[in-house]
Amino acid sequence: MTPRLALVLAAYLAVTYLICGIPFGKIVAGKGAGVDIQKVGSGNIGTTNVARSVGKGAAALTLLLDAGKAYVCCALARPALAALALGGDAGPLAFGGRLDWVLALVFACALCGHVFSPYMRLRGGKGIAAGFGAALGLAWPVALGLLAVWLVVVVPTRIVSAASCAAAASLPLWCYGALHPSGAFLAIVCAGALLVVWAHRSNLRKLARGEEARFAFHRRDDDREGPEA
Repeated sequence: MTPRLALVLAAYLAVTYLICGIPFGKIVAGKGAGVDIQKVGSGNIGTTNVARSVGKGAAALTLLLDAGKAYVCCALARPALAALALGGDAGPLAFGGRLDWVLALVFACALCGHVFSPYMRLRGGKGIAAGFGAALGLAWPVALGLLAVWLVVVVPTRIVSAASCAAAASLPLWCYGALHPSGAFLAIVCAGALLVVWAHRSNLRKLARGEEARFAFHRRDDDREGPEA
């Protein structure tokens, strides 16, 4: 890696981290519904808690924004880095190329920004919406594979955490099968998948005890029924 590429990459990773750290779930719930999402439901700022605690519209907007921020960062990585540091030659950044691991770093950085938000004292979401957006920006076949796994688990069970962990665990397999990347790329992607599973550690403990809640949207009636509803 040349000094120029190292400098440009460091700057791009920093920008990716800051962009993907924006806590859109907290913003959408607070500005749109006057709800402090960290004080209701599970306390998480992600799409699932917004859906349960605020409603469908807020959840859809949160999903779009969380996925969108990571998508943009990952989709622009190859052309931006090629233009700024490689003289416009994106060949080394192709999957299987000598620098493909750089794209995996951007992917992992997008996840880290969302899970460890710099605007919330390193607290954040659990990485599913951002991970899907990042995968879509990286390579759409991988994103479709993740979505397929997620749906296969969530449709019969309605347990979002189980579906999310299953999708995260399948990430290295989809990358290997669809992209044929370098070993360094796969190692970084595996670390990203482990981060998502780690972010769901409290959910996994509840699953082990049979206490994990099944997904349901927030209803307006819930506000009138009181805390025991």
